[in-house]
Amino acid sequence: MERITVYCGSSPGKNPAYKDAAIELGKVLAGRNITLVYGGGSVGLMGILARTVVENGGQVIGVIPKAIADMEVAYTELQDLRIVEDMHSRKALMAELADAFIALPGGLGTMEELVEILTWSQLGFHKKPAGVLNIAGFFDPLLSFLDQLADDQFIAPEHKSMLLVDENPTGLLEKFTSYKSPKVDKAQRALKLSRPQESDQ
Repeated sequence: MERITVYCGSSPGKNPAYKDAAIELGKVLAGRNITLVYGGGSVGLMGILARTVVENGGQVIGVIPKAIADMEVAYTELQDLRIVEDMHSRKALMAELADAFIALPGGLGTMEELVEILTWSQLGFHKKPAGVLNIAGFFDPLLSFLDQLADDQFIAPEHKSMLLVDENPTGLLEKFTSYKSPKVDKAQRALKLSRPQESDQ
């Protein structure tokens, strides 16, 4: 595993534990010679994470849309800062560069990026592991929602298991090494669930 894309907030968040988690993750990535791929920002958890990797001798690839870079929030000191045309190009490049994906706490963008990468895995577009660092229970509501989606038969139980969860980076990376992408034919499953159930005899 050479590169990991990390999704996280452009704000540091209210809980100091979020900042601590970003610093810990940055040190672990640098220590394992894993290149950080992230959104290219210099603020919030994004900036904290990237600076920690750099300060600990690690490698960072930032990917940021031109419109956001023009707002002067890009981490311009990065040796590898890639400025792309739009958000779609950003997400595609970050996915292409990564061997795995991690989400730290963040806002709507973080949630959207995480759910999209899980959707791509569900559809078989990639077989890369994805996980969250569930700091102070931040992702508990999302995990409960995934349970509801499975209970209501909008996703297969196997698809719910695509999202790996841990509270510390080392534990999450260990789960990544043993991850196997679920083999569920989404189209066939949808057809099966759409058929009327036979009445009891």
